[in-house]
Amino acid sequence: MKRCSGVLLPIFSLPSPYGIGTLGKAAYDWIDFLHEAGQQLWQVLPIGPTSFGDSPYQSFSAFAGNPYFIDLEQLCEDGLLQKEDCAPLADQADSAAIDYAKQYQYRYAILKKAYSRFDNPNEISRFRKAHNWVDDYALFMALKDSYNGLAWTQWPSAIRKRERHALEKARQELQSEVDFYVFLQLLFYTQWKKLAAYARAHNVKIIGDIPIYVALDSADAWANPELFLLDEEDRPVLVAGCPPDAFTADGQLWGNPLYRWDLMQETGFQWWKERLSGSFELYDCLRIDHFRGFESYYAIPYGDKTARNGAWQKGPGKAFVDSIKEAFPDIPIIAEDLGYLTPEIRELLEYSGFPGMKILQFAFDAREKSDYIPFKYPKNCVVYTGTHDNDTILGWLHSAPPASVRYAKSYLLCEAVADETCVDFFVSAALSCAADWAVIPIQDWLRLGHEARINTPSTLGGNWVWRLRPGSCTKALAKEMKRKTELYERNSVIEP
Repeated sequence: MKRCSGVLLPIFSLPSPYGIGTLGKAAYDWIDFLHEAGQQLWQVLPIGPTSFGDSPYQSFSAFAGNPYFIDLEQLCEDGLLQKEDCAPLADQADSAAIDYAKQYQYRYAILKKAYSRFDNPNEISRFRKAHNWVDDYALFMALKDSYNGLAWTQWPSAIRKRERHALEKARQELQSEVDFYVFLQLLFYTQWKKLAAYARAHNVKIIGDIPIYVALDSADAWANPELFLLDEEDRPVLVAGCPPDAFTADGQLWGNPLYRWDLMQETGFQWWKERLSGSFELYDCLRIDHFRGFESYYAIPYGDKTARNGAWQKGPGKAFVDSIKEAFPDIPIIAEDLGYLTPEIRELLEYSGFPGMKILQFAFDAREKSDYIPFKYPKNCVVYTGTHDNDTILGWLHSAPPASVRYAKSYLLCEAVADETCVDFFVSAALSCAADWAVIPIQDWLRLGHEARINTPSTLGGNWVWRLRPGSCTKALAKEMKRKTELYERNSVIEP
């Protein structure tokens, strides 16, 4: 890792004419801005197709791209759409928040018009051969549509159990729908790879993000039920979450099915290798969410309403790390190691050599000493002012306990300045510390408040909707970002 810096911004938050960020012109303009600002890293959130709640951490597939991110204007340029085809979403251009209901209502219908005009089946065949996951995913989505959105665990037994004759019949009856979903992935991957090549040409590396778990209602769980702790009726036996703590009295009940790590280890973690290989096809670097789950994971009885009755169980540990490092020896991986860390987790992280994460907002709990205080950071880590799960720095200054805010301002020597200006001290503290990589959410560069928060954990509704306003990233801001990047010597050139 060479000393450098970058910015966190989800794809969905990019400006666009049709209500949600895409892989279109605004994404290219964003890369131009990062290049002008001297930033070499662009961190995104998971890019899979989202399910109930619109969370990128609950996706229908660990491999597929989100069709919402397919740029409609490029399809117009390619002759697959006309401008009037996009009209149902045109009124979303100036909306301050993403309207996912409207995206769901209209975007697939628009994309089906593009599919009706696509006349190169050989491209779809080539994509199928190059991506062995896509047929299961496309059939899963076509079946889901045919069952009015029901989770696969509620499908008829023959289809749920993937009996051969039932699958063959479904593929025949739903062939057009299946091909449509493969077509969407062809479009997504084509547009993504074009954008990623543009980023590399401008010395910007893309950091991807994958959740450790998959959603229960996903093509992954349906196609590979033997890899998960499911009973004979395909219901989870245990599900994922976090125990109660000072912030959540009932803990966090995520509901994801847990892995059968014993079987995965017998196969040499083959499914995980395929998943990571697919991710490295898209990204230059990868953040693995909830890394501590590889050392030990919290298992909650299925059906419980809270996480109170869960228990810790051992994960695959060093065997998993060894297998992954053997398969991908030169690919940078960031381990999300936030939360309470036991000596065993610290040992596994050190053994892996993967850089962990340091969150500046976590440094200033006035009640206790913190490992997140900047003078304690090692070189081999990635520092953030905050993540998608935190409030913005300005929002934190307005909502955190007064004692913590006083502590932060005292540490950063910004007691005498306005809160908006104090945000700049947080940014400078992150950039100036010893951590090799520094990633700052664009909201903190822009001094935005609580209205720009991406997600509030353990809440449903109002999350994942924030949009960057057009024109926000000015030349003056790029100049200031580059000045600080050079001041703190984060302008090393990262080789491709």
